[in-house]
This record gives sequence, structure tokens and C-alpha cells, in this order.
Amino acid sequence: MTDYSEHEMYLKKVLSNSIGSLNPSEDAKNKARKLSSSYFEDYKQKLLNEYEGKKLSDIDNSEVVTTSFGDTLKIIETEKIDFNIYDNDFKSQINNNLKLLPKIGIKTEQNLKEKGYTTIESLKNHDKYCDVASKFTETIDDLPFCEIIEILDNNKYSKKCRDNVLRSISLTDKENFKFMDIETLGLSNVPIILIGVAEIKKDKIISTQYFLRDIHEEGAIIEAYLSHLDDDSVHVTFNGKSFDVPYIKNRCRYNRLDANLDLPHLDLMYFAKNLWKEQLPNCQLQTIERELFGIEREGDVPGQFIPGYYNTYLNERNIGPIVPIIEHNRQDIVSLASFLEKMYEEVN
Repeated sequence: MTDYSEHEMYLKKVLSNSIGSLNPSEDAKNKARKLSSSYFEDYKQKLLNEYEGKKLSDIDNSEVVTTSFGDTLKIIETEKIDFNIYDNDFKSQINNNLKLLPKIGIKTEQNLKEKGYTTIESLKNHDKYCDVASKFTETIDDLPFCEIIEILDNNKYSKKCRDNVLRSISLTDKENFKFMDIETLGLSNVPIILIGVAEIKKDKIISTQYFLRDIHEEGAIIEAYLSHLDDDSVHVTFNGKSFDVPYIKNRCRYNRLDANLDLPHLDLMYFAKNLWKEQLPNCQLQTIERELFGIEREGDVPGQFIPGYYNTYLNERNIGPIVPIIEHNRQDIVSLASFLEKMYEEVN
């Protein structure tokens, strides 16, 4: 009888967290309310009232900067961060991954290791693989990080070797990571309204954002972002391989802007699914923040409402609706640094 009663209580608790139950909890009601369009219309009006008469120059740590495409608004925030990617002697580690050589798959690797060929170095004595093994071992010490990560990314068994991509980041300086995210007016062929990039300098993480004050400034915010990139840069994003970087490339073409965005790229969405899908309800960015880092966002605006908020800013010339968009973007890029460090720790 006791077990049945406890089971009933458990079911009532679970069901009460659903808005579709007969007696939803207050928490369920609040969550449902905050997902409704009426809630975000009310929130937008509240922001319009709160920021009435305020100007873009009133946004903390903002300044107007000049590019060859014209002026744009730059916003900088600096926070302390304990970000440590310790040396894991990665080049020695990949010596054990025979699948990095052409025509060696999972079963072939297993057979070779059973015969005593446990490293790429040892394959220099193998009749069939001696040449490719010799070439690999001769060049690996001199390969730059961008070429090593390309080898790992392009390997047909990369899904099985994905941890090695994360382990490889010890080969580059943490200052090279560009934690990046964009906000747009839609999913294709419309302007980028905000580009954020976070960079680590010693014990600080510096987030720099470029905001589209007017629809004609897109070239300026893209060029301003590109000024952060060089040949050693590594993009770190969440779904950026499928969305952010291709989107920027498309808008570069639209604005007739030359750019090299074919940089090493760590898309943390794929690593998150690989590492955490069993322990999380889903692998969305904010779910990871909440479940693994205890971050609960207040006053956040989901992506689907951002175009409407931005258009209200343009029409009303009131900065209220863009304030949470800027904070949303900043939190996204800063969180990526925490994600990457935790992922690195787990795979090592």
C-alpha cells in the first residue's frame, strides 16, 4: 500500500509539471506563460516603457567604431574566467589511432593491433602500410593545428574518433579560440543584426559585439567581426557549421566583402550530443547551461521573437527591445567557453 501511494504521489508530481494536466503546478503555469507570444508582447511593451528616451550610447561599454563600410556600434564586456586547457601530449596520443591512415578502418585497426601493430610508428615495419605510416610520422610534428584538425575532421571514422578532435585543442593557444554567435532577421537571405565574439586573454574573457543600428550597416558589423580573425583563429560555435558560418559567408557575398572563414571549427553542438545526450533531456544550449552549469537566464528572449523585437526597435527608435537580445547573444558566446573546457576535461 505504501509503495502504491508513493507511486501515486510521484505520478501527481510529474503530471503537475505539465500544463496539460488537470491541476498544473504554478511552475508549469509560469513556464507555459513564458513560452506564449502574449507574454513576449507584454515583455516588449515593458521594455519600451522602461527605456523610453534612452539612446544606444546609454548601453554600458558601448562605442561607435569606424570600418571601411562605415560606422557601427561596438559593445565590450570583460569578465574573469578560469579557463585551463592543460597539455595532454596529444601528438603522442594520436600515434595510437591507426584509423588516421588511409584504408584503415575499425576492423582493420583491431586486426593490426592484435598482431602487435599498436601504433602508427610500429606500422613503419608493416609490408603494406610502411610508406603511409612513415610519411605520417615524419610530418605530424611539423603540422600546424589547422591541418591536424582537418585530418581528424575529414576522417571517415570521425564519429568514432570525435573525442580526438576535442583532445587536439591542446595544440593551439587558448587566445586563438573565437567563441562566436550571430542573431539574424530570419533563417536565410536577410541581414545579420548582431555578431558576438568572445576571446580569452590571460584570466579574462572579453566579449565583443557588433550591433546593426540601421539595416544598411551590415557590411560594417561583418567587417568589424572579421578584424578579430587571423590564420591561427579557431571558430567555436553551437550549430555554427550548419548555420552561423555559412550565413556570414552568404552575407559577405551580398555585401561584396572578401573574407576567409574557412578556419578550423569546433561546433560544440555535435560534441554535446556525443558526450551528454544520455544525461540531459535535450542538448540545446540553454538546457546544458541549466543542467550542467546551474545557469538560469532571466529576461531572456528566445530566437523566434528576436526579429520582431528588432523591428520594433527600428520602428519605435527605442532601445528597450534590443537590450535582452544583446544579453542573449553575450551569454551564448560566454557559455561556449565553459562548455569547451568541460568537454576537454571529460574526454581527457
